[in-house]
Amino acid sequence: MTWTVAPEPYDSPAAAALWRAYYTEVSDRWYLLHEGRRTPPEELEREIAAGAEGGLAAPRGGLLVARYAGEPAGSAGYRLLDGTTAELTRVFLYEGMRGRGGAGLLVREAEDTARRAGAARMVLDTRGDLVEARALYARLGYAETEPHNAEPYAEHWFARRLG
Repeated sequence: MTWTVAPEPYDSPAAAALWRAYYTEVSDRWYLLHEGRRTPPEELEREIAAGAEGGLAAPRGGLLVARYAGEPAGSAGYRLLDGTTAELTRVFLYEGMRGRGGAGLLVREAEDTARRAGAARMVLDTRGDLVEARALYARLGYAETEPHNAEPYAEHWFARRLG
């Protein structure tokens, strides 16, 4: 089986399904950890609808979708913060696709795409409970840095020069 990664409109059916799965997973993980319950359905629907675009539309950003054996399996997005810095976001693989090399492929393609758009540096934030994400970023050469934003759920910030 092989991976492919390609740009995808943020509102395509595949991208919308991946966004829903991503947001549901990270939101439910937070609620389960902090409140012992899943995300309230009305909040989930409201936030999924509100965050669909997420700055991932051209010309300031983009979304990549990874396919495994031709089927949507994951996503990664980037958005330009300024003339030389891009932010990596929405790195996600469906649970059954994890551990097959797709996440690293998505991140590297997001870096290459951001570099072609003029970025010399990629930054990102994540939460403390997303230990798999933190391990991935460290493995891919990201170093933990001082905060670059004031996002309410961000607990760890990373950066990497795009050579």
